[in-house]
Amino acid sequence: MSRKSGITSELITLNEVDVEQRGHDNSYLENQIVQSLSWKDVTVVVPDRETKHPKEILSAINGEVAAGEMMAIMGPSGCGKTTLLNVLAQREASAKAKVSSTICINGQTPSESAFRRLSSYVEAGDALIGSLTVKETLSFAAKLSLSGVVTATERIRRVDELLQSFGLTNQASTLIGTLIRKGISTGQKRRLSVAAQLISAPKILFLDEPTSGLDSAASYKVMSYVRNVAKKNKLIVIASIHQPATKTFELFDKLLLLSGGKTCYSGSISGVKRYFDSIGFEMPLQTNPADFVLDLTNIDFESDGDVAQGKISQLQEAWTSSPEAVDEKSRIATKATSTSEPLILASEPMHRRYMTASLILLHRSFIKSYRDIVVYGIRFAMYLGLAIMMGTVWLRLLPIQSNMQPLVNCILFGSCFMSFMAVVYVPAFLEDRTVYIKDRANGLYGSTAFMISNFLIGLPYLFIIAFVSSTFVYWMTNFRPDGQAFLIWVMWMYLNLVAAESLVVLMSCLFPNFVGALALTAMANGIWMSCNGFMVQLPALNPFYRNVFSYIDYQAYVFSGLVVNEFGYRVYKCGEGPDGCWCSWDTALKDQCMIDGVGVLEQYGYQLGGTSKNVGITLGIIFGMRLMGWAAMQWRK
Repeated sequence: MSRKSGITSELITLNEVDVEQRGHDNSYLENQIVQSLSWKDVTVVVPDRETKHPKEILSAINGEVAAGEMMAIMGPSGCGKTTLLNVLAQREASAKAKVSSTICINGQTPSESAFRRLSSYVEAGDALIGSLTVKETLSFAAKLSLSGVVTATERIRRVDELLQSFGLTNQASTLIGTLIRKGISTGQKRRLSVAAQLISAPKILFLDEPTSGLDSAASYKVMSYVRNVAKKNKLIVIASIHQPATKTFELFDKLLLLSGGKTCYSGSISGVKRYFDSIGFEMPLQTNPADFVLDLTNIDFESDGDVAQGKISQLQEAWTSSPEAVDEKSRIATKATSTSEPLILASEPMHRRYMTASLILLHRSFIKSYRDIVVYGIRFAMYLGLAIMMGTVWLRLLPIQSNMQPLVNCILFGSCFMSFMAVVYVPAFLEDRTVYIKDRANGLYGSTAFMISNFLIGLPYLFIIAFVSSTFVYWMTNFRPDGQAFLIWVMWMYLNLVAAESLVVLMSCLFPNFVGALALTAMANGIWMSCNGFMVQLPALNPFYRNVFSYIDYQAYVFSGLVVNEFGYRVYKCGEGPDGCWCSWDTALKDQCMIDGVGVLEQYGYQLGGTSKNVGITLGIIFGMRLMGWAAMQWRK
């Protein structure tokens, strides 16, 4: 099979590949052309915030777009543009919304999974990983969507041609931008977001405010390229757009104009002036049609609310009774009952194998981990600073009775604050989660692959942090001078950090905003610290906290392991009193003026042995928190 040159030939690769060449791999779509997308009576009802009564934010919206056409959804702020776009894209319309609609491809109603395979969505916000370069962003998008579909050479060619087409060649090696390092501009991020979705050759493309942040020239160039791709590859494009310039507006084939959740016009761009002239709202010559229709439907700044509302009602009623609306509704109904070519899709949902997707995500996370110092760099510096501070505060404590309590305090302080400082990971995880939400909605991978890669990427970094910080604390403080004891200390600190990061992931999945995740993680750490057996010994702990929190408190097992490691195998010299030797703990070594550390363990309710059991329980807690984080991501679809 011959190949055409250029990006447009690459975008139709999926349609050119013969079905027989694909075998039985369900990750491919069958050789199928999407002829049209239509929707009928799209209605969305939400509870009113004040009265709690049902409120329609979209009412009986109809429309259709043929292959190769671009439709603009326009209207004043709050008219329902994004809500309609979400409904059409099979996404959640709004919180607690009740949606009724009939959405057809080629006159047939596809399953949600089939629709996701055919479509792609570019959100208003640019969900990008700031520590990747522009080219890397496109490359990973290509790997996630096209691995096994096209060759590596073809993926590279698509990336290079998209960079050139969207004017990003000079920025190919520039970082997107992080909290610490400045990157590309807002407009360049917008162009990159659109390019990243086009790389997978979707048959239906949804764009939410694709020109936001762009000047008029950049807006025209971006939409002009999208139009060329749509025409040459029979791609359906539906975009919510706000106040485009005349040249950009004329790139679209159709307009769906909304106001107050109802249709004011749905038809060709060329027919806008003729229609509004016919209903008594004449459009002046040399006027941008986009500005005219937006001024006509926007009543937010009208002084007389009743008159303004009356005008909107007139526009809505004029459209409902117009021949154009009746004809459109009839065409949609006819297509839904016609014997059009059936939509043939693979029998099973397309999914990226967990291992393949996890490895790609692991590679992406690895790049982020060493470039973005917010991920692990700042934490390494913080933990190292804490370790040096602890080592100099609890410096060279001799194994004597008066130093036994400071040693316990050092163990408590180190284990608890290492857990507390894991909250620094919140912003980095939330960035990854934002990208994951976008990628999952576009069918690139699921929560399992995301959680596996997120967990694995942290393990080596957390071990380095645990080992380096422990090296300072352990030997400067003068804990039990034994190599095996030091490695056990490192092990418990490592488990502590892994558990603390898992707690951050769980809280960030449950409450995916910075302040909420930070507050809940800090509160949970406070509870763990209070219930770890040091502040109040377990037998004396309030039954509620003992039964609800203490058994799932990973800090309790870490503290227990560290205390046993220090006191279970060491003796301490008693103090000197007026009558000679004085020992605070009555142990078997009292007659030698020594204290057996086992006696200290008994006071705290601990005993030798059981390390393997406690390690197993801690690992179980880590697994449980990760599993709950995964479930939270599934639940918050």
